[in-house]
Amino acid sequence: MTVEALMEKTGFEVISLSNKSKMVEGCYAGDLLSWVMGKAEQGCLWLTIMTNINVLAVASLLDLACVVVCENAVLDEIFIKTAESKNINVLRTDKPLYEACLIIGNLSNE
Repeated sequence: MTVEALMEKTGFEVISLSNKSKMVEGCYAGDLLSWVMGKAEQGCLWLTIMTNINVLAVASLLDLACVVVCENAVLDEIFIKTAESKNINVLRTDKPLYEACLIIGNLSNE
């Protein structure tokens, strides 16, 4: 599924959407950046509550499909502008991480 289809099916808020046709090829949930770097794979969707600028560095390094920030975590202007300038798809949801994982998981059963 594309990031655009994911966005439409979940209703997640768009923060940065530079490549809506990028394919989501898996999913990873976690908040420890070094762990994500070692475990997530290219094309994954990453669910996190982290809003540190380093999230974008990891997303770029791994060429992730998108980052989904959970629990309506606050994103500062630097984060948003950096995501846009680096063409990183970022979505946000008010759902807790676990519930967001369930929503994504249920999409794979469709």
